[in-house]
Amino acid sequence: MRSATLFSRSSQYFLAVGLIALVTVILFTLREALDTTLIALLYLIPLGMITAYWGLGPGITSALITFLTFNYFFIQPYYNLAVHRPTDVVILVIFLIVAIVISQLVGRMQASLAAATAREREATQLYELSTALAGLHDGHTIAVILAKQVQDVSQGEAVELNITGTEPFVFRLPESSQPDRPPEWILPIQVARGLLGEIRLWRAAPVLTSNEKRLLQTFASQGALALERARLAQAESRARVLEESDRLKSAILSSVSHELRTPLSTIKAAASSLRSNEVSWDTAARSELVAQIDDEADHLNMLVGNLLDMSRIESGVLKPKREWNILAEIVGSVLARMKHLAGEHHIEVDIPESLPLVPVDYVQMEQVFTNLVSNSVKYAPEKTVIRVSAFVEGDSIHATVSNQGPQVPQEHLERIFDKFFRITEADRVTGTGLGLSICKGIIEAHGGRLWAENVPDGLAFNFTFPLIWEGVSPPKLPIDPEAE
Repeated sequence: MRSATLFSRSSQYFLAVGLIALVTVILFTLREALDTTLIALLYLIPLGMITAYWGLGPGITSALITFLTFNYFFIQPYYNLAVHRPTDVVILVIFLIVAIVISQLVGRMQASLAAATAREREATQLYELSTALAGLHDGHTIAVILAKQVQDVSQGEAVELNITGTEPFVFRLPESSQPDRPPEWILPIQVARGLLGEIRLWRAAPVLTSNEKRLLQTFASQGALALERARLAQAESRARVLEESDRLKSAILSSVSHELRTPLSTIKAAASSLRSNEVSWDTAARSELVAQIDDEADHLNMLVGNLLDMSRIESGVLKPKREWNILAEIVGSVLARMKHLAGEHHIEVDIPESLPLVPVDYVQMEQVFTNLVSNSVKYAPEKTVIRVSAFVEGDSIHATVSNQGPQVPQEHLERIFDKFFRITEADRVTGTGLGLSICKGIIEAHGGRLWAENVPDGLAFNFTFPLIWEGVSPPKLPIDPEAE
């Protein structure tokens, strides 16, 4: 390769000399018709061309040869390097100076142009690499892009990136083969915290220039920053997950400990009173204490059930056991069980008898209505109306549970279905903040949608679910003979 380079340089000198010889022949044939000064000016044209195309060395050499040929062929006496007239001496000296200066200027211009072009190419390549690496958080993807850019710039036989750390890996280009000799150049990928890996480059010839080495080192620095950024992003993501996990754990412990302690305290107090001799077994106080134990046990069972159901929903194991059911029976069962919890609230039900059978899990749909009605009882003032209604809407059932409680700010209508999200203070309204989240999970498991909206006299919870189950429409309700 070196001999080929030397031959190329030598050919440039030979071509320069050949061009000067050709111009000399042409001017020699016109010597009688041209003035000496004009010939000197015409000689400057090929000198500029030689320097522009073949470099400063051939240009300076051509200037010296031109000086001699101009003196030998065009300054009297001809065919002699001696000069007799002072004016001819001045012409020769000025010609030599101008020829060398032009060669120098053109050579510097070419060198500056080449340097500017090289800098532009380097800047473009760095920009392309920076753009390709921007926003990447995967170490393997970063290594692939870096290896391709290094191979494109170096034109090497093979490139290998050896990334170290917690998840080390090796990437090669080309992937099918690798030279059986040691790499010609090893470039470390290093940041302030330590070594992240190294780039191995196989390129026998030509040897990398200083500009190429500098560019590849910049590539390695850019790759190191991208890898470091990816690792920091992963560490931040893990820290965020742990922080969120700790926050949820604290919220669960705080909520559960508070909510479970209340029914347990009531049950403990009532049981202790019954066990003591202070309460006679035939008094009304005994019945009241037994009712408290029964109600608080139901409340405790509901709390534990909500926690278990939330864990099933998040793990994806909550699968509805669907059957064709009568929605009015589900609502009636819920309201009968919640008769004591409703207090002085008046509950209105508007579910037409003509409503078709619905393909739902009876127990889960009971829980949806229980949680929605319970939420309305908690937030709506005493002696207000809670309405439960349902109607057919296309191929779906649209159910609504509304109350005359306070409206929810528009920005919180979506968030009230999040776990542990509560607008009111915990000391005013008790609860774990899981009821609405469980409702949403159950309705979505049935292929439906749950949302809340503010109505003129309060707040309404709406949910829909399809009537079609596995491509089958609802069967007809059995006819009651006594109704006829």
